[in-house]
Amino acid sequence: MNEHGAEITSQRIFSWDDLDGVRWDEDEVDAQILTGEHMHLIRAVYGPGAIYPMHSHPHEQFSLLLSGRLLVTVGDETREIEPGDGWYAPGGVPHGGRVLGDEPAVFLDIYSPATTWILDVFAAGRPIPAPGRSEAEPQG
Repeated sequence: MNEHGAEITSQRIFSWDDLDGVRWDEDEVDAQILTGEHMHLIRAVYGPGAIYPMHSHPHEQFSLLLSGRLLVTVGDETREIEPGDGWYAPGGVPHGGRVLGDEPAVFLDIYSPATTWILDVFAAGRPIPAPGRSEAEPQG
């Protein structure tokens, strides 16, 4: 456990294909999370046309778009971004967006510090097994 009560991953080298995740059906998003001593790393997949709802939180966030296109807003700035582009949301700054085009948007979020409120958000999602594994198989 880190100083904020979040369990630190024991994996030093990982593949997203081996990690279980969660789904929030109402938002059309799947996500996976790894927690370190001071940060969370999250992989999020939003379906075509999905909304990344405007929100804010007390901790800072960096995000990097891996595939797809997003119209993203951070504070007073709105831009269309493509793979390789990203955004930074300081604590308390509203941010969100919308998936553009016909392909999913896949991005990485890095939150600091690693705290239990993010884990609580994940606990509210529906568990989904790692790709290629049934729900009955344990995560390795």
